[in-house]
Amino acid sequence: MESLKGKTVFVTGASAGIGEAVAHAFAREGCDLLLAARRKERIDALARLLADTHGVKTHAFRLDVTKQREVESALHALPGDWRRIDILVNNAGLSRGLAKIQEGEIRDWEEMIDTNIKGLLYVTRAVLPEMVKRNSGHVINIGSIAGHQLYPGGNVYCATKFAVNGLSQGMRLDLLGTDIRVTSVDPGMVRTEFSEVRFRGDRERARGAYANFTPLTGEDIAEVVVFCATRPPHVDVAEVIVMPTGQASVNHIHRTA
Repeated sequence: MESLKGKTVFVTGASAGIGEAVAHAFAREGCDLLLAARRKERIDALARLLADTHGVKTHAFRLDVTKQREVESALHALPGDWRRIDILVNNAGLSRGLAKIQEGEIRDWEEMIDTNIKGLLYVTRAVLPEMVKRNSGHVINIGSIAGHQLYPGGNVYCATKFAVNGLSQGMRLDLLGTDIRVTSVDPGMVRTEFSEVRFRGDRERARGAYANFTPLTGEDIAEVVVFCATRPPHVDVAEVIVMPTGQASVNHIHRTA
């Protein structure tokens, strides 16, 4: 197990859910945390909590990953030591709706594509060159079981996660010959704000997604992410699919009465 103490970890979408849990998990390992999200107040509070609780350095900044120039400017403007990012966790992502293609909202498609695909690319493009210069680093992309299997109404969201899967494989090919690792962590159903975002704040409908069923938690995924990051340098955990025990596939879930 490789020690992560003193390494700098950059987490996108760190204001809630998996991203917030990942930040806590790396802070417990003694990592310094670079935290970004659109909700600045929440990541500021998280940064203070992690610094006070674990004695690690933290730096939080507002970032909309869908805006390429904003991503580039924000990362180039980071204070000195924060520019050396050892581990990038591309976590920012979302889903909107469950409409069929012929009934889909164009704005929903664009938001998912801009966040889940282009946002991941913008951040990775801004961070990866420095890793290549140092010949050191780890990119961890948070994918989904929806990047392996489709479900009714999932069309565009699933396509974006298939793209994350493909981009992770492409990165490994492009980085072959360097010491940089690329991992895709692909969860099944996780209880976060995901469903509430998908249904635009309809909490009752969102709760129904988890009814009579025990889903994964953000902390479950964070443990897997840290496991991947702490393998010896010659070990790259390329892909991990993490499912709740009660979920056999993207579409097969056992619910109790």
